[in-house]
Amino acid sequence: MLKIFAARQSVALASVILLEEVEADYELHVLDFSKGEQNLPEYRAVNPKGRVPALATEDGILTETPAILVYIAQRFGSAQMTGAHDPFVFAKIQEFNSYLASTVHVAHAHRFRGARWADAPEALEAMKKKVPETMTQTVGLIESDFFKGPWVLGDAYTVCDPYLFTICSWIESDGVDTSKLPKLQAHHERMLARPATQAAVAKLG
Repeated sequence: MLKIFAARQSVALASVILLEEVEADYELHVLDFSKGEQNLPEYRAVNPKGRVPALATEDGILTETPAILVYIAQRFGSAQMTGAHDPFVFAKIQEFNSYLASTVHVAHAHRFRGARWADAPEALEAMKKKVPETMTQTVGLIESDFFKGPWVLGDAYTVCDPYLFTICSWIESDGVDTSKLPKLQAHHERMLARPATQAAVAKLG
């Protein structure tokens, strides 16, 4: 059985949504970041990065959301979920999820995790103040240029959709005016209507 390590209100929600979507048999282990459980030796033995998600499989441990999503979809889902039926669609999925991981999530992290990049209090404060601007820019680009609808890449639900949903669940608290993002708002509601999303949100919040 798969075992996924997650934390409440973290990006791990995307992977749990997909596990529910494909009806995989899995065990959920929720770490309490407020107690520093991600830094305990027991978890560092699973994921030396001390971050979530981490997915324990029969073949070993996987980390990083884009990799975990592709693994889950390829193992349990349809070819359309990963674009396995079309090399260009597969590449577009990697392009989108890479942008979420390398740019959008990083911009969000400047609000809480500035110590990863700087130590000076004034630098940390400057990063926090920049978050509404940078997050507005990044999700605005998705709204205007990357999102096709009704799902991220068009008619087919893919591994991009739970990932986008998870990140967009943070943007109001990041200072983004979501009224200017009608496509992403509609996508968020569409995701919330799915039983798999509801089940995952109930488990992780």
